[in-house]
Amino acid sequence: MSIHRELGLAPDRPYFEQFSPAALPSPCFVVDKAALQYNLDILKNLADRSGAKILAALKAFSFYHLFDQVADSLSGGCASGVYEARLAREHINKEVHVFSPAYTDRELEELLTLADHLVFNNLHQWLRFQDRCLAARKTRPQLAFGIRVNPEHSEGTTEIYDPCAPYSRLGITRSQWDLEFARALGLGKSPEEILWGLSGFHFHTLCEQGAEPLERTLGVFLQKWGDLLVLPTMTWLNLGGGHHITKPDYNRELLVSLVRHISAGFAVQVYLEPGEAVAIHTGILAAQVVDIHNNNLALAILNTSATCHMPDTLEIPYTPAVWGARSRRLPETLPTNPPSVFPEGEFLYRLGGQTCLAGDVIGDYWFNRPLEVGDWIVFDDMAHYTMVKTTTFNGIPLPTLATFDSRTGKTEVIKTFGYQDFKSRI
Repeated sequence: MSIHRELGLAPDRPYFEQFSPAALPSPCFVVDKAALQYNLDILKNLADRSGAKILAALKAFSFYHLFDQVADSLSGGCASGVYEARLAREHINKEVHVFSPAYTDRELEELLTLADHLVFNNLHQWLRFQDRCLAARKTRPQLAFGIRVNPEHSEGTTEIYDPCAPYSRLGITRSQWDLEFARALGLGKSPEEILWGLSGFHFHTLCEQGAEPLERTLGVFLQKWGDLLVLPTMTWLNLGGGHHITKPDYNRELLVSLVRHISAGFAVQVYLEPGEAVAIHTGILAAQVVDIHNNNLALAILNTSATCHMPDTLEIPYTPAVWGARSRRLPETLPTNPPSVFPEGEFLYRLGGQTCLAGDVIGDYWFNRPLEVGDWIVFDDMAHYTMVKTTTFNGIPLPTLATFDSRTGKTEVIKTFGYQDFKSRI
């Protein structure tokens, strides 16, 4: 079975053609530059047809060594704080948009020199910093300011990733907006003074989802916030991230239609901030078997770690695909000494890391041959929300960073890590 069929990839996607990890340090994150460009081409085409501006979300993919490709294809990057904003300014240097639930005075001072769009989490935050923001715009007239809203419409299924879950700290609800607006009026401000300098709204409600959930969310948003979006001072609307635009089954025509409708109906520039869609199916994590332990089940211990190198596998949780293996959920209770070879001739292993965390388990997999110490295990789709979340817990080394290019067959080691990288984090 080809890797494309095995992983459900579009047949025209370049993906680690003729790749081998054998010459690389282990463990190693590897990004296929051709696969990244495939995603960027889809996003650029959608931007050209819809009129949307698309920004790469650095919270998902901050591999700045490839940001030249991002800069050539997209309108900029979006950041969650000062460091990401600096990275976007230094290595993409197009539009830089920033949102954080709150800003310190010091952070705001620096962000006003880095950002093009700065989004506040509520109205009282905006009023607190309004004078400083407007003053900064005298020297940087491109600065734009907006408010993140909570449409109170959940489409996600995992609460930890749902910005519209009960008691969410992300974005202001319409009732709270009205309350804070009335409070500001009571302090003697006019409506024009309150809104002076604000030019757009931002919402982010999706996670790995299609255009249909966005369509439903937009309907709710317009019901609650359309009376403000229609104001002539409002010139942009940011639809956030979570859009699976580069998945083969994503309804791109619906997204184009939605963007055109909003742009024309409200005379606003629409922004999208995909993170996963930029980097999905562009990277792998290649690791090796260090030992085969046994406790009523064959336990392959790898020189990588779920908790250190792929924490989303524990947070969501999910079981990542492994090249050449199949994952299955085992029953809660296994018989004593279950057979290592199942009737279909496959070999069962539970893959786990080297840390002392008992739950540092990646998943259960069937292989078509017994594993041996030194065997390479390749985890698929490991470019997004991996490198940006790694830790050195237990002193586990960080994986090497490398690139591969399916168009040329060239592999390049970008960065290695050692003891000082662990020590510097303490």
